[in-house]
Amino acid sequence: MTLKSVQTLLEVLHFADSNTAIVVPELGIRITYDSLRKQVFDMANALASLGIRRGDAVAIALPNGLPAIVTFLAASIAGTAAPLNPAYPYEEFLFFLGDTGARILLCPPAGAEFVRSAAADRKIPAFSVQMTEQGVVHIEGAPTGISATEPTADDVALILHTSGSTGRPKRVPLRHFNLAVSSANIANTYALSEKDVSLCIMPLFHIHGLIGSTMATLLTGGTVVVPTKFNALSFWRTVREHNVTWYSGVPTMHQLLLARAQHNPAEAKSLRFVRSCSAPMSAELIRKIEETFGVPFVEAYGMTEAAHQMTSNPLPPRHRKAGSVGVGTGLLLSIMDKAGNHLGIDKRGEVAIQGANVFRGYENNPDANARAFVNGWFRTGDEGYLDADCYLHLTGRMKDIIIRGGENIAPHEIDEILRKHPAVAAAVTFGYAHPTLGEEVAAAVVLHERNGATDSELIKHCREWLAEFKVPKKIYVVESIPTTATGKIRRRAVAAALMDNQG
Repeated sequence: MTLKSVQTLLEVLHFADSNTAIVVPELGIRITYDSLRKQVFDMANALASLGIRRGDAVAIALPNGLPAIVTFLAASIAGTAAPLNPAYPYEEFLFFLGDTGARILLCPPAGAEFVRSAAADRKIPAFSVQMTEQGVVHIEGAPTGISATEPTADDVALILHTSGSTGRPKRVPLRHFNLAVSSANIANTYALSEKDVSLCIMPLFHIHGLIGSTMATLLTGGTVVVPTKFNALSFWRTVREHNVTWYSGVPTMHQLLLARAQHNPAEAKSLRFVRSCSAPMSAELIRKIEETFGVPFVEAYGMTEAAHQMTSNPLPPRHRKAGSVGVGTGLLLSIMDKAGNHLGIDKRGEVAIQGANVFRGYENNPDANARAFVNGWFRTGDEGYLDADCYLHLTGRMKDIIIRGGENIAPHEIDEILRKHPAVAAAVTFGYAHPTLGEEVAAAVVLHERNGATDSELIKHCREWLAEFKVPKKIYVVESIPTTATGKIRRRAVAAALMDNQG
């Protein structure tokens, strides 16, 4: 069986047999592919015995770990997996359980009061997922007697929601072949093999952790080390003890790990490469990481609607371009204008994609689909351009573009300039209403040290790098910048908070 021939997540489990599939570092548990396969099939049959059929949503609210992986795979085989952030408050659980039409809920036996309460109010049965000391995962009290039917490539394996900052989240149904193709694209991009050990530090309720870190590794017979949560203090010990060859994270994680490495490349001697996705990285931070860890650092670009990865900087000997998210990986990539015309090299427009990993459309949302698809291409909502080597450079979200006196300004460009200042740890740029220009430019910054730079110093710094119309007229020093669970900056939340505080 080749990577290209894999059509469903069920087929992924037919690899490797006695190789170690999953390691739970805190508990010293190691699970082989044989054991993982049996556990997944047993749970899929338990779900079928609970009445789950093809297309039925199984809500999952579990922390990272072996139970989350087994449950995701079992739910995708028996029905459709619908993982949720276990840290949601009651109101969000109530919304997402209702929006997915979940038939049952799977959650931990303890510490899940909000989701259990929301499920009870939705009249959704809740079942506890248990794990023995030997690493055997099962649904407590589940009946037996019915076997789950094998899924087809076209069956919906996973439902996730977009993390948009405006309006109601949109449901993204991903089919087995979307996930299988995306996993193969990632495995091929980084030449993953059974010798590779991935350290999964991204949440398993999101596409980055599920496909980027986990399924791409399992597809090639490698090992996934999955701690319960990301811990920068124990990270390097875990890398050493389990000979981790790669990990994927977001910029905030990489910054914390760089600080913990303390410029000692020996900490990362087993690493083959480091991957980053979900949010942009500064060229200076990339340089420091590569110098410290002694391995290539590759930025990738993904989104839920594409079952994760769309582009990536390649590994050596091919060229890595700082400031770029690399080349297309297993799909077609284009830049479009507002009318849907394809633009040439170095022309800014909306990033559009087409490929087998791309979903077919949002569930029950014809208006969103009409806006998102044109002539078979999915419009990502991101602005960018392709250079002469076909490397993609992102310049911001289309909806975040600041229009000042008729000039379009990409906030991401100003973020990068602010981060070049040695006093700035993080920055986010946004527009605010102006009576004559329509919008004006403002920014919020986090400083490495309190009083490390003044507003006027930062504005002067921007003037050295930017045209005057792009220079922020207001700069706010803040303690932190809010991000989503996957590390994406909540640009509009920052703008709303600061503008509201101004009155």
